[in-house]
Amino acid sequence: MIKKVLTFAFAGLLLVWLFAANFFLSSYSDSEGVCREVKIEVIDNSEGRFISENEIKSILINSGKLPTGRKSDEINTTAIEETLLKNRLIKKAECFKTVNGNVKIRVYQRTPVLRIFTDRGSFFVDKEREIMPVPHNFAAYVPVASGYITDDYARNQLYGFALFLQGDKFWNSQIEQIYVEPNLDVELIPAVGGHRIIIGKIEDYKENLKKLLLFYDKGLNKTGWNRYSVINLKFKNQVVCKLKNEN
Repeated sequence: MIKKVLTFAFAGLLLVWLFAANFFLSSYSDSEGVCREVKIEVIDNSEGRFISENEIKSILINSGKLPTGRKSDEINTTAIEETLLKNRLIKKAECFKTVNGNVKIRVYQRTPVLRIFTDRGSFFVDKEREIMPVPHNFAAYVPVASGYITDDYARNQLYGFALFLQGDKFWNSQIEQIYVEPNLDVELIPAVGGHRIIIGKIEDYKENLKKLLLFYDKGLNKTGWNRYSVINLKFKNQVVCKLKNEN
């Protein structure tokens, strides 16, 4: 009887050992073997997705960094991250090997806050004040600026102004376009009113927009929003208007 119990116990332990050995050998084989799959995750921003998993895979293929088919010890996750970060649509990239020997890549997109049009072309400024290209087939609902704009001016003065407009419900819906003159005076094109708004130097925008809001409330709401072609706010404590059809 004791002999049978010991035999069954031994058989049971042998089965457990065989199962464990098979599991660890399989895990070891996968981790030391070939990467069979690359999982790519794109983290969307509030504006939506403008770079896809297929585009990320194409970047890795063209750079010779796609890990599929490579042995685990041949896969350099840091090099993969550095390759992806060369694309200016990508803010952050994370790459790591999984326990089964495959690779996972997580990509964070940049978030545009301002679109710039110049004679050099069009680009976005993102939340980190970095210049980013305009993705294909992508529309971001952000303030638009054109005119005589350098990269430095876009990333500093215009960046702060764009954030202010986005954070204010009224001005975000009212201001359609920003135009920068050669002397760096700033004009605004509103959605309602059919007039141009001259605010002067952008450093004075908060004070001048307060003045404009008061003029809208006390003036245009009584005289009509389509009476003037130009509203000039650049003079201290004054609002100078030009009537439509006035020379």
